[in-house]
Amino acid sequence: GDSARLPYGTKSKRQIIEFSINNAEFLTSKKVKALVIACNSSSANAYHVLKRRLDIPVIDVITPASKEAVLSTKKGCVGVLGTSATIKSDAYKIEIHKHDKSLKVFSQSCPLLVSLVEEGWVSNEITSAVIKRYLAPLMKKKPDTLILGCTHYPLLKKAVRAEVGKDINIVDSGPSASNALGSLLIEKDLLSNRKKEGKLKIFVTDLSEHFVRVGERFLGEKISYLRRVQLG
Repeated sequence: GDSARLPYGTKSKRQIIEFSINNAEFLTSKKVKALVIACNSSSANAYHVLKRRLDIPVIDVITPASKEAVLSTKKGCVGVLGTSATIKSDAYKIEIHKHDKSLKVFSQSCPLLVSLVEEGWVSNEITSAVIKRYLAPLMKKKPDTLILGCTHYPLLKKAVRAEVGKDINIVDSGPSASNALGSLLIEKDLLSNRKKEGKLKIFVTDLSEHFVRVGERFLGEKISYLRRVQLG
């Protein structure tokens, strides 16, 4: 978790690439067998750079979620919610059109949502009002599929669902990326054959009680191994 340099969603492309390379170099020093870019802003701006630089499989969160959206849309209209950096990159639209150029893709930048999640405000009147405001122009386009294009947004899924109703398919980039990673590890014969469950080790660039609180909310479990590191 690059907690010292967050948020990425408001940074320039050059800076996001620089930070993403720092992060990748640290992780590859730990002899990892694959890398998941679990950030939409980093995926949108640095995925192809990291894929060229690294000798291990690299998974982003945009490619799998785009593929899922293409497979799930029935009316050919997809909406995307994301950070300013992700939306500005047009990464989802570009990826979706690689599969089907006839699909309509409409995007909405939602700069306040990450802060609301970080604050723990995932279900209150203020959050609902902000989501309603962001969704209003997008819902006029009548999408039948909506991509939550930021790894913070799944914590707002209930609030988003309450606003869009039950008929719109919501695509969460997290599970899509996990499934893509599993398939890739099988394809590359990289799956572990150990029976014992592995250990989760978390490294951050700034350590705070706030990170632990939000991190445990994301993971749904206690964080037992956490270390601060210096990057860049």
